[in-house]
Amino acid sequence: MSLTVPAPTAPPVSPGAATALLDAYRPATDRFLATPHRTLLGRGAGTEVPHGTGPLAARVHEVLNGLRRPDAPAPVVVGSLPFAPEAPPALTVPDLVHWAPPLREDPLVALPVPRTGQRPDWRVREVPAPERYGEAVAAVVARMRAGEFDKVVLARTLELTSDREPDLAAMLRALAHRDPDGYTFAVPSGPGRTLIGASPELLVSRRADRVTANPLAGSAPRSADLAEDVRLAAALLESPKDLHEHAVVVAAVREALAPHCAELDVPERPTLVRTAALWHLSTTVTGRLADPGTTALDLASALHPTPAVCGTPTEVARAVIAESEPFDRGPYTGMVGWQDADGDGEWVVTIRCAEAEGGSLRLFAGAGVVAESSPHAETAETAAKFRTFLHAVGAAL
Repeated sequence: MSLTVPAPTAPPVSPGAATALLDAYRPATDRFLATPHRTLLGRGAGTEVPHGTGPLAARVHEVLNGLRRPDAPAPVVVGSLPFAPEAPPALTVPDLVHWAPPLREDPLVALPVPRTGQRPDWRVREVPAPERYGEAVAAVVARMRAGEFDKVVLARTLELTSDREPDLAAMLRALAHRDPDGYTFAVPSGPGRTLIGASPELLVSRRADRVTANPLAGSAPRSADLAEDVRLAAALLESPKDLHEHAVVVAAVREALAPHCAELDVPERPTLVRTAALWHLSTTVTGRLADPGTTALDLASALHPTPAVCGTPTEVARAVIAESEPFDRGPYTGMVGWQDADGDGEWVVTIRCAEAEGGSLRLFAGAGVVAESSPHAETAETAAKFRTFLHAVGAAL
């Protein structure tokens, strides 16, 4: 039921095609990405994009152009990029790429996910512990109030270990069925490692000369009680702290995209988007390229990292993150996505994710800290963000 097509712009509608690709995913060898516009499954080791000192977008362009064939579908690169700019990418041109319509248009995605096999008995360790994370938040708030910087995103991890390896295909299905409107992914992130997650946030997409970015910043937990859920959403839309945090991110996106666009439309106020666990402030930025040769990865590289995952000023925030976080982020708050040889593509902010290796899972969650932040609120926010993935793996804090 899957489709192999030379152009990813408009996969034909075929009920069940998207869930067929989801069910066909096999860890270690496959690369899966579902977006609100299409579903992709890449198979085979193919050709890796090499690590180097030059611009990554140029290396990707060289690899894709070298693989163009007049009688074959346009080559597509798929994979992830880490948070640290000097770290190697995990990008591959698969031997074969199957495309299907988006999961959210597939009626079969509404069906419950059958539970298969026995779930691992997880041992959970929080790094740092909640009280230590709260102390780190308090320390950076004090520095911001002293005028050192404007914002920093502090993250923490959950380290899950088990004697039994997790069923990554089952986790992927659970994530996709839980939030079919989002961006669900599972890609190799290194030897023996898999990056898996369900991000709500599009970093940037390019289709011909059209550009779209959708920064999210400012969030609130959902409630099972409808009245309380509506109250939380309304309060987020009026929260001075969250509106300020969001405005900082939108301004940075505008500044990064403006040199590449002949037209750029930035709404004055954010709207709300929801996932199964959280409400987010959202702004959809659209534009038209000034130079048709600018690729999706050129745009993504100009944007990364936004203040939504790093802070501002960027280099100061990076230094504060290195001082404050007792772990290496790896692929977390990098980007995951695809790009074809024509420069079209979609790149997603790598959040609500985990990295799997053997019998271990490392989950990540962060919170944007500004001068008005409180340690308790930011700790609670990271806990809410963990729940997206914990639901899929059958674990709890």
